[in-house]
Amino acid sequence: MSSSTSSSEDPARWARFLRALVGFAAVPVALAYAFIALVDPWGVLPLSLPGDRVPISTNQRFSYVMLARDARFDSAVIGTSTSRLLRPQVLDAAFGGRFVNLSINAGTAWEQSQLLAQFLRSHPAPRRIILGLDEVWCETGPLRRVTPRPFPDWMYGRNPWRGYGEILNLYAAEEAGKQAMAMLGFGRARYGRDGYTNFLPDDSLYDAARILPTLVPLSSEPAQQPPPHFAFAPHALLRDALALPPRETEVLVYLAPYHWSRQAQPGTISEQQWAACKDAIAETVRGRPGAVLADFMIPSAITREDTNYWDQQHYRVAVAERLVAELAEAAAGRQGADFRLLVPPPGH
Repeated sequence: MSSSTSSSEDPARWARFLRALVGFAAVPVALAYAFIALVDPWGVLPLSLPGDRVPISTNQRFSYVMLARDARFDSAVIGTSTSRLLRPQVLDAAFGGRFVNLSINAGTAWEQSQLLAQFLRSHPAPRRIILGLDEVWCETGPLRRVTPRPFPDWMYGRNPWRGYGEILNLYAAEEAGKQAMAMLGFGRARYGRDGYTNFLPDDSLYDAARILPTLVPLSSEPAQQPPPHFAFAPHALLRDALALPPRETEVLVYLAPYHWSRQAQPGTISEQQWAACKDAIAETVRGRPGAVLADFMIPSAITREDTNYWDQQHYRVAVAERLVAELAEAAAGRQGADFRLLVPPPGH
């Protein structure tokens, strides 16, 4: 064979080799993609295998879209971790209906608004919405949309087919494996089927001697005269969120009961900021006919009792049960000892 013949065959030989290599690699990639799409780890794709899916992702921003779409529920509570201990079964008994808890750890106001919009797209006429507000709704400066935790905005849009272009990655493959194991009865859900999970240590492990020294007031600058002007970017989201549910949906908004040491201390600029924020929230809530606003972020029998708390923001399970009962009182227009009824229901 002449050298010229050998040289002319080399490119063709390499082309065949590369085609075979690509074809060989494409098979496992295609199989992995098909596996992810059929298992549908987050329950958001239009076409997937039938089966009972559970919330398996640690990041609730992925797990809770499926719950927000679930037709079993007609009511929802949405907030951050300061609302996660509101147990749907207790809410069902206090308010009626079938609640899902869609509160997400460290959720920004924007993320919470996206989850509410997702719930309302699947439940155009819900029975009740409870919004638990805390410090993220009183942030000043530019609107903070997300946190370091990934937010899958493709799940929250109106086009469910978009997901097929987003699932070919290692994270989706890992979560599909977990979901497949759960569907086969060998895995476990990360969160309850109604969104509720007690994320705190077992209450029998509560150690007051260790926890109480951490409940100390935060430092803050002295108050200014005249008080400065505060602009709260999340309040536009709140206004839009309150406008989404139909008029017959009962809406209850509450400010979470932080421990007194985490609340604004008298004579500080933080006190001025919180006062301005609460006033603005009240004005926004009044713009929604029939909505109720209860303020639990005050010195009270709950927030002054140090042993009610694991840290400055998170109360114990028994407080959560008490909080549900007082939320029901607020919804009925009855003033309670542990909250201020800033916006009562009509006729009160």
